[in-house]
Amino acid sequence: MRIISELKDAKKIAIGGHVRPDGDCVCSVMALYRYLQKELPEAEIDVYLERPSEVFDCIWGIEEICSDFTTKEVYDVFLALDCNDERLGDALPIYQRAGRRINIDHHISNAGCGDLNIIEADRSSTSELLYDLMDPEKVDEEIAKAIYIGIAHDTGVFRYSNTSPHTLEIAARLLAFGFDFSALIEHTFYEKTYVQTQIMGRAVLESIRFMNDRCIVSMVSRRMMDFYQVTPKDLDGIVNQLQSVSGVDCAIFMYEIGTLEYKVSMRSNGKVNVAQAAMKFGGGGHVRAAGCTMNGTYHDNINNLSREIAGQLKKEKQEDQE
Repeated sequence: MRIISELKDAKKIAIGGHVRPDGDCVCSVMALYRYLQKELPEAEIDVYLERPSEVFDCIWGIEEICSDFTTKEVYDVFLALDCNDERLGDALPIYQRAGRRINIDHHISNAGCGDLNIIEADRSSTSELLYDLMDPEKVDEEIAKAIYIGIAHDTGVFRYSNTSPHTLEIAARLLAFGFDFSALIEHTFYEKTYVQTQIMGRAVLESIRFMNDRCIVSMVSRRMMDFYQVTPKDLDGIVNQLQSVSGVDCAIFMYEIGTLEYKVSMRSNGKVNVAQAAMKFGGGGHVRAAGCTMNGTYHDNINNLSREIAGQLKKEKQEDQE
């Protein structure tokens, strides 16, 4: 199917994604925004998203994002990308008021929250899925750049197991537009500011291995964030760095977002289903990458996660012995 077939009669369209938007979220939203601008020039199209990291300023139209969610506008259609409605944050009332709601996502934990749900868990990213919903003849260089960056971010620059032959086929088509893909990935994925490097170093230095060194965990407190003058956007990549430690099957990183409240990110090499663990605490994601929000002390949260992870590792050991 082509997404445009679901929007032909819409005069007012809104697009949104999840809170604390990552590369796939930002890029899929902005790629769709430009695509619909071309396909539906008479329609009013707005993007509602928390202000993305400055590294995504290279994406076309990024300055047109609306991060003020107080509007009372009633849209004909609201497209929620890369999340379910629970993660839309302050954009949720706008989504709920819309005449029609479309949910496009690739997270296995998303059961669908729209009148139309396009959810394919075998996709590397929402950006990849979105590309196949577009008419390739209408994809231009700016759309191609956004989709390429989105795919690259959610596949760890094509290193993660969610990278399929089809993922690489799409990437090859996008690269044919001739943009400087190397510079884009260096700037948006690898490049870190000095304070981002400092806080990552602090998190790695204070990390702890447990469960016979098969798991690693680190935490950044509100006080530490204030000391280094960093925001949640500056913490991207820490959990991936922890996961790269040799012998680690599961990495956990959390940062304080309120009194006895933590945002938790988890990564796995596949031996632990972190999506299953995250869902126990109201979160979700993929087998190898997931997250949730937890209430309690840092140590209580680690203990609660440990029980779930230990159960999985014990089951894996039993299966290996059979």
